[in-house]
Amino acid sequence: MDLESFRREYILGGLRRRDLSDNPLRQFESWFVQAAEAGIKDPNAMTLATVDPDGRPSQRMVLLKYFDSEGFVFFTNYGSRKAMDISRQPEVGLHFPWHVLDRQVRISGRAERMGRTESVQYFVRRPRDSQLAAWASEQSSRIPSRQMLMQQFARMKEKFRQGDVPLPDFWGGFRIRPDSFEFWQGGTDRLHDRFLYTRTGSEWKIDRLAP
Repeated sequence: MDLESFRREYILGGLRRRDLSDNPLRQFESWFVQAAEAGIKDPNAMTLATVDPDGRPSQRMVLLKYFDSEGFVFFTNYGSRKAMDISRQPEVGLHFPWHVLDRQVRISGRAERMGRTESVQYFVRRPRDSQLAAWASEQSSRIPSRQMLMQQFARMKEKFRQGDVPLPDFWGGFRIRPDSFEFWQGGTDRLHDRFLYTRTGSEWKIDRLAP
């Protein structure tokens, strides 16, 4: 297959400094709303990059569940590979690939576990089967078959057939507190527009980057 044939121009518009908010969270919110309105499937899907104890990077897609002035939140099994990586090295990267709009957002920051109360508040809003799946899956562990997974799921259904499904002790949220953002807008002739926000105390410094 000739991969060089996969080529196109990015023609959906440029990005100028005057168009940017001074606050990267407000800028992110504006772009996120536009991504959702454009009909992008799973606009909250983000690549989470971590590093293992040997310095090897690992990436996976997770779902952003909410964001605010404190940072970006997702939920997972605390025994998963990503959670174990974070426990040893909390500096992580996020990437939002909104290709339909010729846009990307890259975020770097520090991940921290959320309190149990916040995790419970989210967990009780999940569909019941998703709650049961959190109990059934020992995330990132090797399993012999899907049949075994479904058997474990059935056991959890039976175990919690009456009453509410409680939050597992091994499951909860992480919040990434950002220290840099990059907003990337595709441009013609590969002359893309890139702006980097870096935190300086309580303020944000904005620089244009060469494409």
